[in-house]
Amino acid sequence: MEENGILLNDRIKSLATLGESAQTEFKSAKGGFPGSFWESYSAFANTNGGIIVLGVAEKNNKFHFDGLDEATIIKYKKIFWDCAHNRGKISVCLPRESDITIENIGGSYVLICQIPRANYELRPVYVGSNPFGNTYRRNHEGDYLCTNTEVRRMFADAEHDRHSQDARILSRFNFERDIDKESLRQYRQTFATLQPTHPWTSISDMDFMKKIGAYAIDFETGKEGLTLAGLLMFGNYESITNVAAAPSYFVDYRERIGTEDSSVRWTNRIYPDGLWEANLYQFYIRVYNRMIQSLPRPFMIKDGVRQEETPAHDAVREALINCIIHSDISAMGNIVVEHTDDKFVFRNPGMMLVSKQQYFKGGRSICRNPILQNIFMRLGGAEKAGSGVDKIVGGWNYLGLPNPTVEEETRPDSVVLTLALKREVKTSTPQDTPQDTPQDTPQDTKKTLRKKQKIQLLLEFCIEPKSLMEIMKHLGLKDRKSFIEGYINPLLSAGNLVMTEPDKPTSGNQRYVTANKPTD
Repeated sequence: MEENGILLNDRIKSLATLGESAQTEFKSAKGGFPGSFWESYSAFANTNGGIIVLGVAEKNNKFHFDGLDEATIIKYKKIFWDCAHNRGKISVCLPRESDITIENIGGSYVLICQIPRANYELRPVYVGSNPFGNTYRRNHEGDYLCTNTEVRRMFADAEHDRHSQDARILSRFNFERDIDKESLRQYRQTFATLQPTHPWTSISDMDFMKKIGAYAIDFETGKEGLTLAGLLMFGNYESITNVAAAPSYFVDYRERIGTEDSSVRWTNRIYPDGLWEANLYQFYIRVYNRMIQSLPRPFMIKDGVRQEETPAHDAVREALINCIIHSDISAMGNIVVEHTDDKFVFRNPGMMLVSKQQYFKGGRSICRNPILQNIFMRLGGAEKAGSGVDKIVGGWNYLGLPNPTVEEETRPDSVVLTLALKREVKTSTPQDTPQDTPQDTPQDTKKTLRKKQKIQLLLEFCIEPKSLMEIMKHLGLKDRKSFIEGYINPLLSAGNLVMTEPDKPTSGNQRYVTANKPTD
């Protein structure tokens, strides 16, 4: 790339090729160190970090150097560090020495400033001494000024370790009126099944609520009552949405699968429609049981016990729980889970408390609603060791599907986790692919997936000996010859299926039974 006869070096060229974006900003400095620099600094720090290039003007996707000399750019670098350490200019200094570099490009000098994403406990990062009216964030349109409500939510996130939102005591709510007893009974029954010898299985409901953090006492003030976590998890919907609790609370599962009819918006939906008690526990069990219907259940025996679930089930469970426990209940937006033929999408309101890199790296557990996290952990989900994302990624790798993705959206703030349900179709050129090698089409992929699902159903069905006709009827198949050649013979050869009368393969009494080993 050339501009004004000057060849851009590789680093600037790569930035200029991207243009100004959510993570790149070019600023002219002909008239001095630009005051707008600190607005962009604040915006990058409060979003996902980014790069500010000082000394390059961008207009209509064309780049022009300011032609700054070395002495000027050195002076600007000193101005930067003086201001970065001045709390009256910017609330916190985030870059390290190595993040601020000078580049000489054909005699024109630029200052490249790498602004890191601020940790949640340092946000909001703001210009001047007053965060209100001076805090910025970044989207694809550039820097925008945060509202006072957005600033308050950042402060709340910074304090969540000491004052989590779900720990708020609702002293005017009570157990008898505001808790759905059936939800609590179901939870306790599941808890007892998982931990039958646990001492909490025999205590009263109120004592149990106290043990799990659903009811609390503040020993300093003497205030006691249901916590927001307890109400959200087990409460009546009308009580949850009371103005004194979580008036904007809304949960929504939207399913659109197996249809090409554009007039059908959803094939199934779970939301507060008055037909069920729409607390978090009921939402969780309904949505999880619905979503796993799309997951394969291969027949596996481990230590003589049939294994019903796979790492993929763990992945869906962890993704759903994460969506719930990381939600900012006070923010705009709802907890939304979408299920289409192509993907699962989990959307929760609020900002991420860690960067995307840290999110996938794991090892650091930071949860906006630690009491809800603890309540779900008692059911075997919501890892506190920061390994929950490992379960999600590992479960999807187990299925051979693309790695999960996570994105942050603004206005309203939300975190979006996507689990693809189809493998990526790689395109290739004629030079890459021999002409006589057939390529899988989307239709072929669907047929392969359907056949694998039928094989899994077959092996589950044949735990007890079954005849050919019984198996074909169970699978909805009619062509006997194709069924034997495509299903029975390959499974017999692989040792996944055995005959009850192997010495008389054509016997009228022949039955087929699943072998005591997993499928390939």
